[in-house]
Parts: sequence; structure tokens; C-alpha cells
Amino acid sequence: MRPGTSAEYLTDATEAQNLRGRADAVALPGSAAQVADVVRWCYAHDVPVIPRGGGSGYSGGAVPLDGGIVLGLERLAGVPRFDAEYWRVRLNAGVRTADLHHRAREHGLYFPPDPGAAEQSMIGGNIATNAGGPHTFKYGVTGTWVTGLEVVLAPGELVQIGGAARKDVAGYDLRSLLVGSEGTLGVITAATLRLIPAPEAALPIVALYPTVAAGCAALRTVLATGLVPAALEYLDGGALAAAAAGFPGGLSAGAGMMLIAEADGTPSGASALRAELVEALSHGASVVRAPEQPSEISALWRWRSGVSPAVIAQRGGKLSEDIVVPVERLEEAIAETVAIGARHGLPACSWGHAGDGNLHSTMMIDRHDPDQLTRARAAAHELFALAVTLGGAVSGEHGIGAVKRGALGLQWPAPALALHEAIKQTFDPKGLLNPGKKLALASEPSVNGVDRGPRSG
Repeated sequence: MRPGTSAEYLTDATEAQNLRGRADAVALPGSAAQVADVVRWCYAHDVPVIPRGGGSGYSGGAVPLDGGIVLGLERLAGVPRFDAEYWRVRLNAGVRTADLHHRAREHGLYFPPDPGAAEQSMIGGNIATNAGGPHTFKYGVTGTWVTGLEVVLAPGELVQIGGAARKDVAGYDLRSLLVGSEGTLGVITAATLRLIPAPEAALPIVALYPTVAAGCAALRTVLATGLVPAALEYLDGGALAAAAAGFPGGLSAGAGMMLIAEADGTPSGASALRAELVEALSHGASVVRAPEQPSEISALWRWRSGVSPAVIAQRGGKLSEDIVVPVERLEEAIAETVAIGARHGLPACSWGHAGDGNLHSTMMIDRHDPDQLTRARAAAHELFALAVTLGGAVSGEHGIGAVKRGALGLQWPAPALALHEAIKQTFDPKGLLNPGKKLALASEPSVNGVDRGPRSG
């Protein structure tokens, strides 16, 4: 453990919102036992402990709001231990997402969750936020693949929950409670994940539509036909305009919506599914493309990964919220995102996972203009209310963290909110594990206007 902190441990991807915290020290343990030692010391001395993976989150979950010890897990890496014949892997929390994907492929296996920043994000953080990505439409979010967890619980106990068994319905589902808990219930140090044989082929389709209505109609056609693409993504007109310059092969101006689908499986199966998807997506489309060369396919997904930076470049910053709505309400949510931005005097756009109804609804801002940031935060609260009104949720894959404090109160009734807080109290009676994060109700304001909640102990 070392006193003081460097800037990299005080923020995450919310830095574009000028969210930066304060910490008293950074601990970089090299083993799960050392993680337990840190948590035990913190609990004995009433010191907050803020677990941190790759720092790529969009909710401020890894930001130390009001001092304490940042518990960086980057040294908990090492080589994942594969049982390839049984389609599983055990790995430490500090393994990078890209490293797992690469090593799984070497064994002929596939770990489908692919949240952004694969070179930066870590498996522990992905589990702690229950991260998603483009392929969740077919394969599900990270928690779908977790069969076991090694975790440090308060006041510093290292325990194993679950393991290699694929089925386990004994007792309450503590594993699922810890998945997505954002470091507020325990510190994940290792995990056992199930895998599947890697698809032999993955063939994308890109379709452009003159309007959002036409694109959403094509989406409904895909779903109505029973086709199951691996990914089913969208960009609205504003996101397309921001990212168009980098699109492989170029894009004509003025499109109102883009859908990207991917067919995977055996070469023959993927090819047959792609043909059906092309037919379904062609309804109302102005352009449909089906790249086949590996270089073209890689370039397409690199471009898709670069949409967020392209949007940031428009004004130097953005505030983006990952609301989710029923798929049939996606068209309304896309339109209302733009309308909410207009009401607050900010250009807005959205993109995301169309098949899941998961929008990255975004206000483009000058991050150095406090007034724009204030207006964007007000717009974000309208987005949360919109999601709930349309029958959805305030977060689809980024979690609650610090920036969505209190938003869950829009979505859940009072008894459910009370149970949520009671679970936190049971796991962390002193309130020292990532305090101020994932709390259902807003409380006292703290750093940069972000609510941090009450401090215990």
C-alpha cells in the first residue's frame, strides 16, 4: 500500500463529465490473500475501500468520491487456466478482456461478452458491472457465463461461491447478487466462466434507412421472422453523422438510421442465416451491404467500436446514459432522446443494441462549460424517467455507480428499494465497500455534484 494517488486512480470513463475523486492511498495487491488483508485493515480502521479494475466504466463506479483506499486489481492477472475439453476457464480478476478472448480462441473456445475497451477492461470489473456488449442479443451479459466466484467479503473473508458445476440451485443465489454489485457487496478476485466452442464464421450485414421509423420497422421484421443474429446494433442519424467519416468504404449523407446484424455459426449455417437477414433487413432500406472479407469485417467492427470517440470529438465531451426499453418502444426512445436534448439546448443522438432495446442516449457537450454539463445532467434525469415510462430500466449494462444515484427510485416500488438497501447493509454493515455507489436513493451531495450517500463507521 502506498500513500497518495496518481491521477489515473481518481477517475474512470466519466472523466468527460469532469468527475474526479479523492483518495488517501492506493493498494495494489498481488494475490487474493492480500486483497483480503487490505479489506480487513480497512474494516478494522473504518476506512472506505474502492475496488478498481481497468477504470473503463461509464458510471463512476471506480471513482473514490470522498477519500479512502483505492484497491487496484491490475496485479491479479496471470494466465487463465482452461479446461478446454469441458468448455470452462478459471481466471483472476485482473485478466484483460482482450486477453481472455484471444486465449479462448487459441483453445477453439469463445467467451461472448465483449464490452468496449477490451484492451483496458478487466474480467473482475466486467463481472462487477455485469457488462454486456454487441453480442448480448444472442448470448447474454457477463453474468450468464459465470458459474463460480472467489470474493472477499466484509470484514475481510476470502470465500468461494459456486465453481465448475454448470447447475447449482442450492441456497439463495449469492453468485447473482455479487455479479453486477459494483464492488459494494464484496471484492471479486477470481471467477470460473463457462465457454462455448468458437463459431467458425461470423458474417455481418449493414443496412441504412432514410428514417428511424423505417429502421425500426426492419428490426421488427427480423424479430417477427424468428431469426437470431449474434448481434443486432443500431445508430441513429446523429451518431451516423458524427462517425460517418471513418466508415469503411464511405457513407452517403443523410441516412436516418443504420442497423448492423451478424450471423454466426458454421460456414454454411452463417451464410444461410445471413441471406435471411439480408432479406429481412432490406425492407425499407436504402442500402444493404454484406462484407465478406476478413479485413472488411474487422474494419466494420473497429468502426463500430469508434462511434463513442467520434461523438465525443464533436464538442469535446459527452454525457451518455445506457437506458433500456422494450424493443417495441425503441423508436419512441430514439426520437425522445433527441427531443430531450433540444429542450436543454444540446445536440443529442443515440446508438446501441437494438435487439435488446438498449440505447446509449447521448448529450454532446463542451466538457469545460459548466452550464452545458449542468443541462446535460438535467437531461439525463429526463432520460431515466423516459425509460421507466416506456416500461424499461435506467441502466442496461453500465450500472448505477455514482452518476445514477437515486435513479433506481424511479423504477422500483418502495418495498423493493428497502430490500435493495437491506442487502447492502447485510453484506457491508459499516458501509465501507465502495461507498456512495449503487445506492437506490439519493443522499447528500459530494464531489462535483455527485451524490455520495451516507458514510458509516
